[in-house]
Amino acid sequence: GPTTVTGSLSGLKPGPHGFHVHALGDTTNGCMSTGPHFNPAGKEHGAPEDENRHAGDLGNVNVSDDGTATFTIVDNQIPLSGPNSIIGRAVVVHADPDDLGKGGHELSKTTGNAGGRVACGIIGL
Repeated sequence: GPTTVTGSLSGLKPGPHGFHVHALGDTTNGCMSTGPHFNPAGKEHGAPEDENRHAGDLGNVNVSDDGTATFTIVDNQIPLSGPNSIIGRAVVVHADPDDLGKGGHELSKTTGNAGGRVACGIIGL
C-alpha cells in the first residue's frame, strides 16, 4: 500500500523545492554523499504521478513567504519494507524547483534540474 510522508521545513527561500529520496543513507560529505535519486527500476526522472519515474521522485514542496513548509505526500513507490524499502536511505531538499522531467534541460530526465542540495536526512523508523 501507499506510504505517507509528513514533514515541516524552515529556513528555505520561498517557492517550490525539489524533494526526493536519494539512494544512500550517507551524509559523510553532507548531502552530496547521498548518491542519486532512489531508482531501483532504472527509469527516467518524472513527476510523482508518472508511471515512468524514479521511485524517489516526490516532486516539490512549496515553501511559503516566511521560509517554512508543511507537507503531506502519499506515494506508492516508497515502501518501508521489502527489497525496495526506503529505510536507511536519505531524503533531500533541493535549492530549486523540480521540473518533473518536462523542462527540456539536459538534467530534466535525471534530476529534474532541481539544483543543489540544501538539506537532507536519513530515513529511519
